[in-house]
Amino acid sequence: MGRILAIDYGKKRTGLAVTDELQMIASGLTTVPTNELMGYLTRYCRDEKVDVLVVGEPKRMHDEPSDIEADIAKFLKKLQKVLPGLQVERVDERFTSRMAFQTLIDSGLGRKKRKDKALLDEVSATIILQSYLEAKG
Repeated sequence: MGRILAIDYGKKRTGLAVTDELQMIASGLTTVPTNELMGYLTRYCRDEKVDVLVVGEPKRMHDEPSDIEADIAKFLKKLQKVLPGLQVERVDERFTSRMAFQTLIDSGLGRKKRKDKALLDEVSATIILQSYLEAKG
Protein backbone atom coordinates (compact mmCIF):
# COMPACT_ATOMS: atom_id res chain seq x y z
CA MET A 1 0.00 0.00 0.00
CA GLY A 2 1.22 3.50 -0.77
CA ARG A 3 0.82 6.76 1.06
CA ILE A 4 -1.95 9.32 0.72
CA LEU A 5 -0.66 12.84 0.17
CA ALA A 6 -2.82 15.88 0.97
CA ILE A 7 -2.48 19.40 -0.40
CA ASP A 8 -3.69 22.68 1.05
CA TYR A 9 -3.07 24.77 -2.09
CA GLY A 10 -2.33 28.45 -1.72
CA LYS A 11 -1.23 31.28 -3.99
CA LYS A 12 2.14 31.69 -2.23
CA ARG A 13 2.60 28.54 -0.14
CA THR A 14 1.14 25.07 -0.22
CA GLY A 15 0.86 22.90 2.87
CA LEU A 16 1.43 19.16 2.53
CA ALA A 17 0.53 16.24 4.76
CA VAL A 18 1.00 12.52 4.28
CA THR A 19 -0.10 9.22 5.76
CA ASP A 20 2.05 6.35 6.86
CA GLU A 21 2.26 3.39 4.46
CA LEU A 22 -0.72 1.72 6.14
CA GLN A 23 -2.79 4.86 5.47
CA MET A 24 -3.81 5.17 9.11
CA ILE A 25 -2.03 8.22 10.51
CA ALA A 26 -2.02 11.72 9.00
CA SER A 27 1.09 13.80 9.66
CA GLY A 28 2.24 17.18 8.48
CA LEU A 29 4.95 16.87 5.84
CA THR A 30 6.12 20.36 4.89
CA THR A 31 5.17 23.65 3.27
CA VAL A 32 6.44 24.38 -0.24
CA PRO A 33 6.41 27.63 -2.20
CA THR A 34 3.57 27.10 -4.68
CA ASN A 35 5.79 27.92 -7.64
CA GLU A 36 8.00 24.93 -6.63
CA LEU A 37 5.09 22.56 -5.91
CA MET A 38 5.07 20.57 -9.16
CA GLY A 39 8.79 19.78 -8.91
CA TYR A 40 8.43 18.81 -5.26
CA LEU A 41 5.49 16.49 -5.98
CA THR A 42 7.27 14.89 -8.92
CA ARG A 43 10.31 14.10 -6.77
CA TYR A 44 8.20 12.94 -3.83
CA CYS A 45 6.08 10.59 -5.96
CA ARG A 46 9.25 9.23 -7.57
CA ASP A 47 10.83 8.47 -4.17
CA GLU A 48 7.70 7.32 -2.29
CA LYS A 49 4.76 5.21 -3.39
CA VAL A 50 1.70 7.49 -3.40
CA ASP A 51 -1.72 5.93 -4.03
CA VAL A 52 -3.93 9.00 -3.74
CA LEU A 53 -3.50 12.75 -3.83
CA VAL A 54 -6.12 14.58 -1.75
CA VAL A 55 -6.58 18.22 -2.70
CA GLY A 56 -8.54 20.65 -0.58
CA GLU A 57 -11.59 22.14 -2.26
CA PRO A 58 -12.10 25.67 -0.95
CA LYS A 59 -15.74 26.76 -0.94
CA ARG A 60 -17.66 29.71 0.34
CA MET A 61 -20.52 29.32 2.76
CA HIS A 62 -23.17 28.76 0.06
CA ASP A 63 -21.18 26.00 -1.69
CA GLU A 64 -19.79 28.43 -4.26
CA PRO A 65 -16.16 27.83 -5.27
CA SER A 66 -13.58 30.14 -3.74
CA ASP A 67 -11.55 32.50 -5.95
CA ILE A 68 -8.48 30.24 -5.77
CA GLU A 69 -10.39 27.31 -7.30
CA ALA A 70 -9.46 28.51 -10.82
CA ASP A 71 -5.75 28.26 -9.87
CA ILE A 72 -6.30 24.81 -8.38
CA ALA A 73 -8.05 23.63 -11.56
CA LYS A 74 -5.03 24.75 -13.65
CA PHE A 75 -2.69 23.02 -11.20
CA LEU A 76 -4.69 19.77 -11.39
CA LYS A 77 -4.70 19.84 -15.19
CA LYS A 78 -0.92 20.23 -15.23
CA LEU A 79 -0.53 17.57 -12.54
CA GLN A 80 -2.48 15.10 -14.67
CA LYS A 81 0.05 15.59 -17.48
CA VAL A 82 3.11 15.36 -15.22
CA LEU A 83 1.87 12.46 -13.05
CA PRO A 84 -0.67 10.58 -15.17
CA GLY A 85 -2.55 7.81 -13.44
CA LEU A 86 -2.26 9.35 -9.97
CA GLN A 87 -5.68 9.19 -8.33
CA VAL A 88 -6.86 12.64 -7.20
CA GLU A 89 -9.65 13.17 -4.68
CA ARG A 90 -11.12 16.48 -3.54
CA VAL A 91 -12.13 17.29 0.05
CA ASP A 92 -14.16 20.28 1.22
CA GLU A 93 -11.71 22.41 3.16
CA ARG A 94 -14.06 24.99 4.65
CA PHE A 95 -12.96 26.00 8.14
CA THR A 96 -9.65 24.09 8.00
CA SER A 97 -7.61 27.28 8.50
CA ARG A 98 -9.66 28.15 11.58
CA MET A 99 -9.38 24.59 12.86
CA ALA A 100 -5.62 24.63 12.23
CA PHE A 101 -5.22 27.90 14.12
CA GLN A 102 -7.23 26.52 17.04
CA THR A 103 -5.09 23.36 16.98
CA LEU A 104 -1.97 25.51 17.31
CA ILE A 105 -3.51 27.35 20.26
CA ASP A 106 -4.61 24.10 21.90
CA SER A 107 -1.13 22.62 21.48
CA GLY A 108 0.28 25.44 23.60
CA LEU A 109 2.32 27.15 20.92
CA GLY A 110 3.30 30.70 21.70
CA ARG A 111 1.89 33.68 19.82
CA LYS A 112 5.02 34.07 17.66
CA LYS A 113 4.90 30.43 16.46
CA ARG A 114 1.14 30.67 15.77
CA LYS A 115 1.84 33.51 13.32
CA ASP A 116 3.98 31.15 11.21
CA LYS A 117 1.76 30.85 8.12
CA ALA A 118 3.80 27.94 6.75
CA LEU A 119 3.05 25.93 9.88
CA LEU A 120 -0.62 26.88 9.62
CA ASP A 121 -0.73 25.63 6.00
CA GLU A 122 0.90 22.33 6.98
CA VAL A 123 -1.57 21.80 9.83
CA SER A 124 -4.45 22.67 7.45
CA ALA A 125 -3.22 19.99 5.03
CA THR A 126 -3.12 17.52 7.92
CA ILE A 127 -6.73 18.35 8.82
CA ILE A 128 -7.78 17.88 5.17
CA LEU A 129 -6.05 14.49 5.14
CA GLN A 130 -7.57 13.45 8.47
CA SER A 131 -11.05 14.40 7.16
CA TYR A 132 -10.44 12.26 4.08
CA LEU A 133 -9.31 9.29 6.19
CA GLU A 134 -12.35 9.56 8.47
CA ALA A 135 -14.75 9.79 5.51
CA LYS A 136 -13.05 6.81 3.87
CA GLY A 137 -13.57 5.04 7.15
